[in-house]
Order: sequence, then structure tokens, then C-alpha cells
Amino acid sequence: MATLWQKEYQVDDLVHRFTVGNDYLLDRRLVAADCAGSLAHATMLHSIGVISAAELDELRAGLLEIVADHERNAFEIKPQDEDCHTAIENRLTERFPEAGAKIHTGRSRNDQVLTATRIYLRAALLELMRHTISAAHAFLDLASTHQNTPMPGRTHLQTAMPSSVGLWAASFVDALLDDLSLLQTALDLADRSPLGAAASYGVPLPLDRELTARLLGFASVHGNVLAVNNSRGKIEAIALDAADSAVSTVSKAAVDLILFSLPEFGYFELPVEMCTGSSIMPQKKNPDVLELTRARAGTLSGIAVQLKNAVRNLPSGYNRDLQETKEPMLRGMDIACGVMEIMAETVRRLRVNPEALVRACTPELFATDEAFALVQQGVPFREAYRRVAANLDAVASADPVAALARRTATGTPGNLGLDDLRSRLEGVASARTQREAYVTAALTALFGREAAVLGGR
Repeated sequence: MATLWQKEYQVDDLVHRFTVGNDYLLDRRLVAADCAGSLAHATMLHSIGVISAAELDELRAGLLEIVADHERNAFEIKPQDEDCHTAIENRLTERFPEAGAKIHTGRSRNDQVLTATRIYLRAALLELMRHTISAAHAFLDLASTHQNTPMPGRTHLQTAMPSSVGLWAASFVDALLDDLSLLQTALDLADRSPLGAAASYGVPLPLDRELTARLLGFASVHGNVLAVNNSRGKIEAIALDAADSAVSTVSKAAVDLILFSLPEFGYFELPVEMCTGSSIMPQKKNPDVLELTRARAGTLSGIAVQLKNAVRNLPSGYNRDLQETKEPMLRGMDIACGVMEIMAETVRRLRVNPEALVRACTPELFATDEAFALVQQGVPFREAYRRVAANLDAVASADPVAALARRTATGTPGNLGLDDLRSRLEGVASARTQREAYVTAALTALFGREAAVLGGR
């Protein structure tokens, strides 16, 4: 079948294999998204008189047929197709020669790829936000249940000051809310329609870019057509950086849980169904999900850098280097969603051992409290510090719960502000749900039925 750029000559097979790479395989993930963009484009072309109502009906029928075939793994993208865009247009042209030949009017493969990728990335970001919100809720529930359960606070991994499971868990809620702000920014940038930019310079047709944006559920049109093309890779990099931030947050939690679930600590216990075993040691219950979370955080960071390196120092306009942004975007979002999903479930099932935590609150943990007790008696802090440091053996054990209650400043163990965290989290969740509902409604109206653009993972 013909490529979208077919000429009178045949490209060398070696060049074809090198330039296509595994794009035709990756594009299996973008079929539904590309069909959505094509249907919106066809609808717009009809509105400006380029195609007839009958031709639009044919294109709609053909695109819906492709989506249905794709959903049952019956739509094939062959190496000679290069990508899903060519495979889709070839199928349409086979079924409806005249209408199929018109579907690409006013459109470049550049903005076609951008549109499909943007539709997919928007859905992936919404899914990642859902898993991140779920993980934050799991940490928040843990903090609420154990807000007064003592836990040694550590610096340099050495015992430092009295803390609590509530403070530890709530710290990840706070951090994940920051990460959700980054993900929301990435979503806002991705949620702009690139369709109609063509090859970065527009076309001499009255394309209605606002109409296609509405049909595809985009929040707005991405304006300057050259900026649209130059954003390819940049928006994906911003999304991966936001995902990297969220995954780095839960990676720190994973490291803590690996450490504090060791028998020597025993603060936490992972349920057996979340652990794997050893092929040689019968007693082993391994925290593989936590270790893989830690490793995949590093992998995701590397993928984000890989994507940015692909677009670094490119001149304005399309360059084939941009093809190399697709795989890291797809893989990176997969990793992030998988990590956040497994961490949410791990935290929900985590068992806390209050007895071990209280036992770990040994006398030296209260040295700083003794110094501040002297301060409250009028002793300058530096003098109080020296007195306690000179008599550490005399530091007595104290009630850790009472010690926590004396810390009343905002954000401290005695004043965690969990209600505020819950309110902020619910606000983010509500906004995400509304945005997803709007997108789903738009795509359902466009197709006449539900179609999952994240299918084929």
C-alpha cells in the first residue's frame, strides 16, 4: 500500500527499515486516538464544504469500523504502512476511494501525529492523576488512623526526635499534592488542540480549528501553528517530568518501607500477598514491589532525559528527530501509572506495629525535648544544648505520645492539618473527574459510542 508521501520512486529497503523503526508497533497504541482526530477533521471539512454529507457518512462508518477492529485486535499496521496514520487512510481509501482520498485535505502528518499523541497523552495524564490521588488517599487514611502512633524521627538515618506515623504518612500526602499540581500543569498544556497547524505553517483553507477542538474535547486551541509543531516533545517532556516527580515521591516512601519493615525494625509489615518468595530460601518474603518502585523511579528519570535529548537544539519546524519522542512518552507514562497504582495498594494493605514503634522511642530521642524544657525555664538555648549534650546518659525516657502533643505549630506531629489535606485532595480529585467527564462526553458524542483511547496497553 502507498505511504502518505508516495513518490514516483521506491525508497531503499534499508532506509525504510531505519526510518520506520518500531513506529508501526508503537502506533497500535494510537489507533483510537488517531481515528478520533480523523473523524473530527472530516466533520470540520464537511462544515466548510470540502466534503459532502455522504462522504462524511462514509468516513465515519470506516473510522468506526477501524476502531471496532482495533478493539478486537483485528486492525493490522504493517511495516510498509510506516505508522497507524497511513494504515488508517489506506483502509479508508480501500473502502471509500473518493472520500478516503479527501480525508487528508488541509492536514499534515505532523499535526495528525500531534493530535493523536495529544489525545493519548491527555488520557494518560488523567489516568496518572487518578492513581496519584488514590495513592495520596491511601497515605492520608494511614495518617488519620495512626496520627498519634509514635515513631522515631530520623536524620542521617540516626534516631533524632519524636515523630509519628501520622507525620510520616501525611508528608507524602503533602508531597503528592505538589506533584498533582505539576501533573495538572502538564494536563493544561497538553489539553490544547494542535489540529489544523498542518506542517507548521497552516494551509490556504478556512479550517475551523475551534470546531475540531470542541469535537475532541480539548479545552482550547493551541494557537500559533509553528509553536504547535515546536511543542512536540516539549509537552511530552513536561508530562514525564511531572510523572517523574510523583514517582520519586513514592520511591522515597518505598525506600522507607523497605527499611522499616526489616525484622530488625518491625515498624511496618507488608502483607504476604504483596510479597514474593525465594527460589532457594523457604522463609523469604521479599518486598519486590517496593524494590521495583525504587528502580523504576530511576528508569523513568532516564526516560525523561532521553526524550528531552531527542528534541534538544532542534531548529524550528518539523525534524524527523521528533519521531524519537513517541516511545519514551508511551513507556514513561506506563511506568508512572503502574508505580502509582501498586504503591496505592501497598499502602492500603500496610500493617503498622505500634508496639515496635513505641519500643523504638528510646531515651536519646528526647534529648532535644530536655533542652527545650530548660529553655522554658529561662536557660538560653545554646547553654541548654551544652548541658544536655554533656549529660546524655542522664536523659530519661518520656511518654512519646505526650511529646507529640506538645508540638502544636502548623504541620508538626500535634497539628498535622489532615482536614486541610483532605479538602485539598478532594478538590483536585473533583476537578480531575470533571475534566475526564467532559473529554469522555465529547469523544462519545463524536464516535456515537464509548471508545477507549488508552486501549492496547
